Amino acid sequence: MNWKGRDVISIRDFSKSDIEFVLKVAERLEEELKEKGPLEYARGKILATLFFEPSTRTRLSFESAMHRLGGSVIGFSSASSTSVKKGESLADTIKTVEQYSDVIIIRHPMEGAARLAAEVAEIPVINAGDGSNQHPTQTLLDLYTIKHAFGRIDGLTIGLLGDLKYGRTVHSLAEALAFYDVELYLISPELLRMPRHIIEELREKITIHETTDLEGTIPKLDVLYVTRIQRERFPDEEEYLRVKGSYQVNLEVLKNAKESLRIMHPLPRVDEIHPEVDRTEHALYFRQVFSGVPVRMALLGLTLGVL
Repeated sequence: MNWKGRDVISIRDFSKSDIEFVLKVAERLEEELKEKGPLEYARGKILATLFFEPSTRTRLSFESAMHRLGGSVIGFSSASSTSVKKGESLADTIKTVEQYSDVIIIRHPMEGAARLAAEVAEIPVINAGDGSNQHPTQTLLDLYTIKHAFGRIDGLTIGLLGDLKYGRTVHSLAEALAFYDVELYLISPELLRMPRHIIEELREKITIHETTDLEGTIPKLDVLYVTRIQRERFPDEEEYLRVKGSYQVNLEVLKNAKESLRIMHPLPRVDEIHPEVDRTEHALYFRQVFSGVPVRMALLGLTLGVL
């Protein structure tokens, strides 16, 4: 399977065999890290991180992944400190940065920005989130986390909770889960239901249920994937205020959950998971954070052609 030079823009560009291959490479790299410490696969290679939108976990995990592969990192974490402020186009920014690097990571508030960057660049481009559209590397680390926790993905009942309208993480994850034998519960306020086109695609492949009832659904779940309600994505402040604080996962909500239930969250959280949940066996979100390192190591190494 030749990955060298491949762009990673949307989970829709992946087959199930592609996904499984990345997860296997990530598993191997995690074992190598435990045994040997930092690796040397990407020595002499340079990653450029272009974050036009705020990020903590995605940016730092990509940087950590590149350093653990033996490579170097350049880039910016705010467009306000770049020539974009002077009116430089995205295309010109990409054409400039590719002169300095071997692979580009981009996060941008505009849907389609990563695809545009990939069309312009002659080096690999990896999408770290474009508006409310896609976040494919988050999806891959989510799948990796589930597989690590349960030893499988097939046969699980999974709930996606919160902002299913604007949440790019759940859009990508739902589409990827359609490759597997899962039952999917979509739990959200009416205003934040999953977009219709995604629902229609999912119904052709897996069993899905839409509901507003978190407490009634929790006893059925193996995995509960929680998302925050993303104020920054709402075109109307009034719409946000109507759904703010719709759900909170706390010990009371979890009293009827399976002991084996695992709770995930792409983070950052606001108030949708109470800190008291952190101390339970249900909490999987900090292991989920770690999963970003081996998965992004795998993607960087594969697209650079060093693995």
